Amino acid sequence: MEVVNKFFAALGRIHPLVPGVLLAVCVAGISRLLALVIPNLGGATIAILLGILLGNTFFKQESLQAGTKFSESKLLEISVVLLGATVTFQTITQIGWQGVLFIVLQMSITIFAVLMIGSRLHFPLVTRLLMAGGNAVCGSSAIASIAPVIGAKEEQKGQIITLVNLMGTVMMLTLPFIGSALFGGNLLAKSALLGGTLQSVGQVVAGASMLDTDVVQYATLFKIMRIMLLIVVVYAFKKIAQNNQKYHGQQVETKEKSSFKLPLPWYVLGFLLFCILNSLIELPVLIDTSAHAISGWFEIIALAAIGLRLDFRKFIKEGPRFLIYGLSVGSLQTVLALILIFALGI
Repeated sequence: MEVVNKFFAALGRIHPLVPGVLLAVCVAGISRLLALVIPNLGGATIAILLGILLGNTFFKQESLQAGTKFSESKLLEISVVLLGATVTFQTITQIGWQGVLFIVLQMSITIFAVLMIGSRLHFPLVTRLLMAGGNAVCGSSAIASIAPVIGAKEEQKGQIITLVNLMGTVMMLTLPFIGSALFGGNLLAKSALLGGTLQSVGQVVAGASMLDTDVVQYATLFKIMRIMLLIVVVYAFKKIAQNNQKYHGQQVETKEKSSFKLPLPWYVLGFLLFCILNSLIELPVLIDTSAHAISGWFEIIALAAIGLRLDFRKFIKEGPRFLIYGLSVGSLQTVLALILIFALGI
């Protein structure tokens, strides 16, 4: 183990990102090879599971954190952008008004229920808002966007990111089987279940990869619709937090920066730009195949990094009350999604 630590320390002297990125790439490569032996599980799912196993046993070094964080966030975002080059408006219209209504209802009811459950468990409003945004919209990305405007502390932010990632991983490993059992060959229903409930983009991609590539594409579209509503959720939560602070006679303190911010995450805008381009003109086959290949590799590397960064010690530290909160919210999201899918005839 000492040899491993010295090796990563030496790589870190080249550049802080190198050790973590290299490890994520190696885990991704091994996962792709294992997928040839276990094709039903798929490289994406193997990558995140293998990452969890290795990250909680052999690779806990601090020198890996910068690189795995980069791989988890930036590479997955690039993967989503490139996925836009394989989608057209015609693909999106197949989701229909039922799909749009499904997302709006799923998000709205989830937010309301998460706030109510958290209140019953005596969590403060800031914690409940972070939990609602993380589960209803897009996991860590939503939490990072919401935290500054509601005055959340770093400790609160870290607790909810940890809880949301744990529940998302559990749901990622179970929802594909539930979807296949209940919906069979119904592509849109399975995609709505995964894209409408799983917390992060990585979890959506990994869960959908356990089924097939078409589910990955459509589940990502459902997920993109949720992320596009992030700006609405951030604004609404800011107002809720401010009104609550005024009601209790507190000074409204937020951590917003005066610098310009995009209305949506850059990778969503990039996805939409590529989608528009692909809809207006026929992209060369080389671009389409290259986008698929690069997106696929970046996706698996990012999922390996997500697994490597999932620290079970943090979950144990938070105690049973957080676990009850997470299980309650995850169960509610799943049941709600199934009810809406059947009710709307998706």
